[in-house]
Order: sequence, then structure tokens, then C-alpha cells
Amino acid sequence: MEKPNIVNIQKYSIHDGDGIRTTIFFKGCALRCWWCHNPESQSYEKEPMINYEKCVDCGACQKHCSHGAIKFENGHFITDTKLCVGCADCTDFCILNNREVCGTQYEIKDLMKIIDKDKDFYEQSGGGVTLSGGEVMSAPIEYLETLCKRIKAKGYDLCIDTCGFAPTENYVRIAPYVDTFLYDIKVIDDEIHKKYVGQSNELILKNLETISELGANINIRIPIVVPVNDDDKSIADIIQYLKDKNIQVSRVNLLPYHNTGSSKYEKLRRPYLAKDCQVPSKDKMAKIKSEFEKNGFSNVKIGG
Repeated sequence: MEKPNIVNIQKYSIHDGDGIRTTIFFKGCALRCWWCHNPESQSYEKEPMINYEKCVDCGACQKHCSHGAIKFENGHFITDTKLCVGCADCTDFCILNNREVCGTQYEIKDLMKIIDKDKDFYEQSGGGVTLSGGEVMSAPIEYLETLCKRIKAKGYDLCIDTCGFAPTENYVRIAPYVDTFLYDIKVIDDEIHKKYVGQSNELILKNLETISELGANINIRIPIVVPVNDDDKSIADIIQYLKDKNIQVSRVNLLPYHNTGSSKYEKLRRPYLAKDCQVPSKDKMAKIKSEFEKNGFSNVKIGG
């Protein structure tokens, strides 16, 4: 069975569904949101993340790189990500622990051992397991379905945190095991979506309509980013779409933009495109919340 890369397993998570949860972040996503706060989860492959700012250029990493991926250029040791195979040999010899390799593969039985350790928290808090990303729904489907079956066989609540950009048949296949889909919507205008997210939203909306028709429990999550989608028209478009398509929404989470993941981009040697984006004001968030409530959405929350 093909195994995906997993970039993080976060315990005692309280923002990825109800109660206390174990959130598993799968690596790989076809979207390129300007404001993505987990850029290390975009590539499907293992990749290095290096704190160049704190590097003292001691050269220990280069000495122990057996693939020739670390080169000395302009007075600094730089990692060529095209040559790096993610073996992580260099991380063991960095004297300041400035290097890490993002991506680990797990057998499902080993993941379940990790999940089982927190079962008492799930029972006491009404929590469970959340599979996130990246885009978990684009992970190898045999692996994902088997994992979901194992989680449900234990009686654990299961959430899928998804941006919606994955094959429709994956959603149909996984839906029977999912207690709640945490489903992202950014913007309805397709040209704006392509600009800031990197893909059309056609498939995303199709998949949302599909799981709604299947009777899924859906929490809509909307990142509010100034100036991407905080304007009146963008909010009205989302509300109208949800009403016109009769999407069965249990909750709406309005998520104010933050740039806490921006430092990761330098570690990955990538530009942070959202550097000019802004955090919406509290008044703006309250207004957006009010608009949803005026339109019949009774369970609207600011934050995760």
C-alpha cells in the first residue's frame, strides 16, 4: 500500500473540530494560497526546512550530505532542494538544530498506536481525530480509507479538514466514515480564486455539493483575508452560493488572517506572497458574522 508523507501529528488540538483532538497533517496540496500558514505541507515529497538566519556556516551538514545537495555559495552553505532526497542525515550533525526534514511515512498500525494514547481525552472532551493537511483528501485513497475505517472501528469521532481540491470519488468513498467535514471556502469569484489560490474553484464547489447531497455534516471554514475576500460582495457571494445550492451547513467558522506561518517561507527558500495582506478588524469580523446570521446561519463563530 502506498504511504503518504505526514508532516506533523499535533496532540491536544482544540481548533480542528470539537473537543480535544489529535490532528494528523498530511503532506501535499495542489493549492497555493498566498497566506498558507503550513507551506511545508504543500509538496508531496520530503523536503528540508532550514533556519538560515541562525546558521553559523560551520559546514557540518555538508560533510555528512551523501547526495551533494549542500553547497557553499557566497559565503554560506545552501541546500539545493532539487538534489535533496530528504534522508535527514544532515540534521543529526547540525550543532544548533537548525535543520529538519519535513515528511515522515507511517504504517497505519503505528499511527493508530499514537492515536490510541489520547483516547481518554477524546472520551472526556467529546473530541477525536482530525485528518488535515496539506490536502488529506489527495492522499493515496487505499491508505486513507483504511485509516478512516480503523479510526471508526475504535469509536473515535473523525473530522476531515479539507480545501476541497481532490478527486470527487475520494469524497464519495470516505464520506461514510466521517463525522464532520471542516470545509474551506475562500471566494466564489473564480478569477479571484485563481489569482490568490492558484486553481479554479470549480472542483472545490462540486465536491462541497456532492458531500452535502450525501448528507454529510459540514462545518464551513472561511479565512477572512484583507483585501482578498473581506469586501461585502465576496461575503454576499458565499452566502448566496450556500443558500442557492442548499448546502447543509452545521456551523460557519470565520477565521481572521494571520501571518504566523510567514517565517517558514524563508526556511523553505520561498517568497511569502501575502506580505501585503492584512488582518481584518474586530468590527469587520463582527459585521461578517452578522451578515451570515441575518441570512439564517444560526451557528456562526469567529475563530476555529
